[in-house]
This record gives sequence, structure tokens and C-alpha cells, in this order.
Amino acid sequence: MKVGLFLPQVGEHVTTENILYIATEAEKEGIDSVWVLDRLLWPIKPQTPYAASPDGSLPVEYQNVLDPLTTLTYVAAVTEQISLGTSVIDIFFQNPIVLSKRITTLDILSDGRVIAGLGIGWSKDEYEVSGIPYKDRGTRADEYLQVLKKIWTDAVVEFKGQFYNIPASKIGPKPVQKPHPPILLGGFSPKTFSRIVNYANGWIGVAGFGPLEQLEQAINGLKESARKADKDPSKISIYMGSYPNVLESPSNQIRTPMTGTIEQIGSDIEQIKAMGTDHIIFGHLFSSVGRDMKKMVEVTKELARFAK
Repeated sequence: MKVGLFLPQVGEHVTTENILYIATEAEKEGIDSVWVLDRLLWPIKPQTPYAASPDGSLPVEYQNVLDPLTTLTYVAAVTEQISLGTSVIDIFFQNPIVLSKRITTLDILSDGRVIAGLGIGWSKDEYEVSGIPYKDRGTRADEYLQVLKKIWTDAVVEFKGQFYNIPASKIGPKPVQKPHPPILLGGFSPKTFSRIVNYANGWIGVAGFGPLEQLEQAINGLKESARKADKDPSKISIYMGSYPNVLESPSNQIRTPMTGTIEQIGSDIEQIKAMGTDHIIFGHLFSSVGRDMKKMVEVTKELARFAK
């Protein structure tokens, strides 16, 4: 199982020096990938509650977020081998031609190192400022992904749809990776899994917000969706984001996944690997570890040994 690390692209520790340090040290230490996320707003009174917090408020770290693809373009220039992933970019907030060109540009400048993790978002506020209707998101996403793949693969691109239209055109250059950079989708619904089977190469899940058994059920559900569509489930890549909460000593309380000592979290990582996960991504953005760049790399190295 490969190992990734979220860059310090979010929060109060966003600096050129920190991004440079994490990117270059991660590559030096043999970490397989570095990742960024996407966030447009930190609404004062959000229309849509944030699912990962009890009161629905967004983490304060999201008040400061660098643009994901611009950040990775900088990282591409200071690294040579490490993969560059997005987890995730909300597709609707950019025209598909614009997003395709930005990802293609990064793929070319990095010599084929991009992993395109995409999503459809959940914040009504972000939809509103982007001028995109919140309804029919699923149908729009299906169409968007078809457009994206056509732009990346067709010599002459032409598309006539409900939401997007492209007159017969040449759109180049094409990405380095063939037929296109890996497309991963985030989300947990059956409709998302169907979309992955039809239009993507893999899934980005999240470990730690529920029992690991629930995660295994989701992976099995995705594979079953592939079988029903006469697709090979082994061809669908499983990526897993995680936000480990490392403790110095074992907690006396009932332990939640990805919380505990290095050894306890390591046990969770081994279970996640056994589920067929191909790539685990560690995020320290919301913990004390994320305030110390050196410690971020050290903790990631310690956790990575359970994934190999």
C-alpha cells in the first residue's frame, strides 16, 4: 500500500517554506505522494452543516486555503518523482475546459505525476458564489466527467449535453499520462460508486469517522457495483484519506479508528490495507502534529511502516 501526505496548504502554517520543506522531505523519505484540498469559502453562517463537526461549523483552518493546483505546480518545480494529488477538487466551480487545461498543464510540467481526485462538493454557499444550481448535481457530474475525458483523449472534441456544450474543436496539448491522469472520485453514496464504475479509475474514501467495518462494507459495495456493471473490480483503485490523532499513551476510553498510540493506529492501517486499499493519505492539518513540519514527516514515516 502506497503512502501519501497532505501538504500544509491550509491553516495558519501556510508558508512557502513549509510547503517546500514537506514536499522535498516527503520525496527524500520515499513517501509516494503529496496532496492538497479545495475550499472556496469559510461561511460565517453556513447554509450546509459541516458533517465532520458536532455543531456543523467548519474547521477554522479552512479560513486560509491556497489554490490547490497552483500549489501543486509550485511543488512540481521543486520535486522530481513524487505524485501530486488533489483530494478533492470540486469540479463544478470551474468550467470543464478550464479545469482540464489546468490539470493537463500540471501533468506536463510534472512529467506525468498528477492524480486527479475530484468531487461535486456539498456547500450550498460555494455553489451560490459559483453560480451553479445545487439541484441535479449527480446528472451534471456524469456529464462533466464525460466532457473532461473527451478533452483529454479526443483529437477533435465535440459535446452536446444538457449542461455543457463544446463545438467541434481542437483542444491541446493532451496530458502526459495516457489515456489521461487517474480520475478518483470522493463520496459515499451508491450513486457516487456507480459514477466511479462508469467514468473514473478509483475512489477516495475517508478512514476514521466511523467503524472500520463500515469502511470495509463501502469498499465491498463499490466492488459489487463494478461486478454488476460487468467491470473488473480489481481495476478500481482504492485511496483512503485519514487524519490520525496520535496519543503518547493508550486512552482508557473506547478507541475510535485512527486515534491512539502509533502502534494502535498502525493496527488500523493494517486493517485498512487488508481491505484492498491501494494508497493511504495522512493528514495532520487539524492536529498538534500539523504545527511542527519536522514532526509531520517523522510521524508519517512511523505510520508508513504499517502500510508497506
